[in-house]
Amino acid sequence: MRRSWVCAFLLAVLGGCLAPPAVRGQAPSAPSDPLVEQLKSPDAGQRVQAARALGKRGDAAVVPALAAALTDPSEKVRREVVVALASLRAAESLDPMISATRDQDPKVRVLAVQGLTGYYTGETPSTGFTGFLQRTWQRAKSRFVEENVRIDPGVKVEPKVVSALLETMNDTRAIEASRKAANGLGILVAEAAVSDLVKAAHSADTELAVEALNALAKIKDKSAGPQLVDLLDSGNKEVKQEAALTVGILRTTEALPKLQAMFENNPDLPTREKALEGLAYLGSPVSSPLFLKALFSAEKNFRTFAAEGLARSGDTKTLPELEKAVPAEKEADARLAMQYAVTALGKPDYLSAVVAELGSKLRGNSAQAYLVELARDAGFLPRLYPFMNSQDSGVRRRLCTVLMFTGDATSVEPLEHLSHDPNDDVAREAVRALRAVRLRASSSTSPTPTGGRM
Repeated sequence: MRRSWVCAFLLAVLGGCLAPPAVRGQAPSAPSDPLVEQLKSPDAGQRVQAARALGKRGDAAVVPALAAALTDPSEKVRREVVVALASLRAAESLDPMISATRDQDPKVRVLAVQGLTGYYTGETPSTGFTGFLQRTWQRAKSRFVEENVRIDPGVKVEPKVVSALLETMNDTRAIEASRKAANGLGILVAEAAVSDLVKAAHSADTELAVEALNALAKIKDKSAGPQLVDLLDSGNKEVKQEAALTVGILRTTEALPKLQAMFENNPDLPTREKALEGLAYLGSPVSSPLFLKALFSAEKNFRTFAAEGLARSGDTKTLPELEKAVPAEKEADARLAMQYAVTALGKPDYLSAVVAELGSKLRGNSAQAYLVELARDAGFLPRLYPFMNSQDSGVRRRLCTVLMFTGDATSVEPLEHLSHDPNDDVAREAVRALRAVRLRASSSTSPTPTGGRM
């Protein structure tokens, strides 16, 4: 009996010594992630919840698990997975989101496009009714607001992202994704997409054509302008109107005769407004007589665009008429445009009034756009710096945005001061502006053109 016990003991010892090293020295395996395991649940609802929770975690380590879930048989799960990948805002998420732009479900494609764009803008796509509300709100915004949604100056976009958006835009079988891709190419200021966007602007799908025109207006490649003049004869009213605005923003002088004829002869009031707005962006001195006449129109928008046109024309001979119009103007939008025009033509009398409007919820975007145009002139920048001590946090914040697009080395000190502002929104915007100004200075390039649409 004793011999049997000894033999058993020796066998146990020898067995332990002869065990494979990997087994002998192996640390206990790490516990599996419950949410990752939940992504494999037979219940689609559980998988949706898991994807949503993983997106909120903010940990790029979960990207492989989410990427694997893009093959889930449930469209709802795949949509939530794309939103989760976008929420992480990690470089590792780009390739999975690019693959999702080819998903069979059109809504997955849309979310993937929004996720790729949002990686650079900081915006996250959403599903369901909230997303619908956001899209509806965007359509109701003022004409300057949507241009604030674009990448900061100096941000570099991965070529593979642009390629994925181009592929999606050109695949019109999923038309909503195609439209969103055109929008995204504009937001990302994708110069490589200009020729494809020009083709899309001629699409039979009105929304795609309009999105492409908006994108071209953001990118501001003037070479596209002459290729859009034919759209001023479009039978589609919406495309015709958007083309009138876009060729103006692109400073397409070839469009001037058609725009003037459209304004003077078209019976449709909204079309005439867009034609005048296009002419205002062109800002040709040839149009000064037309602008002066419209400056005293009964139509508020005509007066607004006429003032903007005079501002950009540089025609100082029109100053007396503008100065006469300002105190008589009762509509705040038109009055602000006139004050901007007087300032642009060399008289600083209304500069403080324009700056004060930066704090307005209704006209802050317009004032910001006007000041961006004025601050293209480096000599104008020092006039803005005293206002950065304003008691109005909205004024301070928007001045930071103005400098983000136009500031130079002289802007660093006032921006550094505001980067410590007690108002968090002001401080964040000052940091953004500093980053853009320093990038611009380090690359020794001139400020990004931002006339009109920002």
